[in-house]
Amino acid sequence: MNASIALQILPETLDDEQTIRVVDEVIAYMKSSGLNCYVGPFETSVEGDLDELMDMLKECMHIAGRSNRAGVMAFMKVSYRPEGEVLTIEKKVTKHHIND
Repeated sequence: MNASIALQILPETLDDEQTIRVVDEVIAYMKSSGLNCYVGPFETSVEGDLDELMDMLKECMHIAGRSNRAGVMAFMKVSYRPEGEVLTIEKKVTKHHIND
């Protein structure tokens, strides 16, 4: 795993329910990829190979665009190590969550 992304999809809508519906469709696709995903309140993080993640981003844009013809914006952060492993989602966030 040489890359991780944090992706925020923002459909251009005035209706919160429509925004949630479109974002939920995108998240469902990301989860179905089999890659490690972490859904947060503002963005979803995914780990994998850089090319695989870029293909995922493209498909996320297509899904959101088909669901919301008014348009969609995406904001992405990328961590990439061509010769090694990136810091995992688990290592980044586990210590900050309360264990029940």
